[in-house]
Amino acid sequence: MTTSLMKRNIPAAAEGSTMSRKSTKDNNNEALVFDASVLQNETNIPKEFIWPDHEKPSSNPPQLNVPLIDLQDFFSGDPTATERVSDLVGQACREHGFFLVVNHGVDNNLISDAHKYMDLFFDLPLSEKHKAQRKLGEHCGYASSFTGRFSSKLPWKETLTFQYSDKENSSTIVQDYIIKTMGENFAQVGMIYQEYSNAMSKLSLGIMELLGISLGVGRSHFKEFFEENESIMRLNYYPPCQKPELTLGTGPHCDPTSLTILHQDTVGGLEVFVDNQWQSIHPNLNAFVVNLGDTFMALSNGRYKSCLHRAVVNKMAPRKSLAFFLCPEKDKLVRPPTHLVDNKYPRIYPDFTWPTLLEFTQKHYRADMNTLQAFSAWLPTH
Repeated sequence: MTTSLMKRNIPAAAEGSTMSRKSTKDNNNEALVFDASVLQNETNIPKEFIWPDHEKPSSNPPQLNVPLIDLQDFFSGDPTATERVSDLVGQACREHGFFLVVNHGVDNNLISDAHKYMDLFFDLPLSEKHKAQRKLGEHCGYASSFTGRFSSKLPWKETLTFQYSDKENSSTIVQDYIIKTMGENFAQVGMIYQEYSNAMSKLSLGIMELLGISLGVGRSHFKEFFEENESIMRLNYYPPCQKPELTLGTGPHCDPTSLTILHQDTVGGLEVFVDNQWQSIHPNLNAFVVNLGDTFMALSNGRYKSCLHRAVVNKMAPRKSLAFFLCPEKDKLVRPPTHLVDNKYPRIYPDFTWPTLLEFTQKHYRADMNTLQAFSAWLPTH
């Protein structure tokens, strides 16, 4: 047993060890506790974090040359620009479900503040971060490497996730959650992430207009579907790792949500699977990474692909990213418009609601590249 793995009958929030195992009276299972402040200095990586050889990161992946999609003229209402941009978006979504946008209209100072306040949370002692600890079976709160959910192939990261709602009576939902879990000292933090989430929801609806145009169902169809969305905001923190070649920050998966808008810091780490190989995405502070998730793949009747991606870590510096996951209102039925169903494109996926898919990924299935197929097989029996 390495110095980073210790048996201790202590509360999950206790500090002072990289990784501890907490025994329970009810069974012999031991829950892992991940303390990134110590683990980042360990040269012996606990076996739970070591990934199979065929999934380990490559040392020098090729860099994907991603064209930047400029949204400025689209937002100004230029019909020629709208057609050109929607064509580019459609091509990217048919090929791999991934593109970058610039001139997106989100204030740079807001983005900068959103990154800055991540440090304020993730630099806290573990016991303080555990005030927001995610409860088993839930998707909101603080999670350290998802140790409570999985026992192998653990991701080398910490996350803070909170619910967002575009409904009129939920205008302070993010701010209220952060203050409730972390205290009044985090009121400014809550305000920043509320404002950032609002901006992401607005940008998402604009992108949904482009997706509607590109699929030939009209610019309002998907925008209206996602109005009053009940989405998810996540802060990702990837600590340095002394053996980055053995582990992954996030394993290969397609997001089960509809649309992800990601902003990276200047530390690289995002990779997408394109042309049968993993390729890195160079950080660009002026751009948002946009990728489709499984729910939108179902809405498009499989015409557009959800994006297979992962994150790698490094020895030298922590990596941070902001991820907004667009999700429909919980009662909305996920079903493709009739225009996208014909003899050439028969129905592929069953009707479902987003909370049912979310429950599937939280309680029954670890999201990967086959989530939607597994969910489609599981759904009729539940």
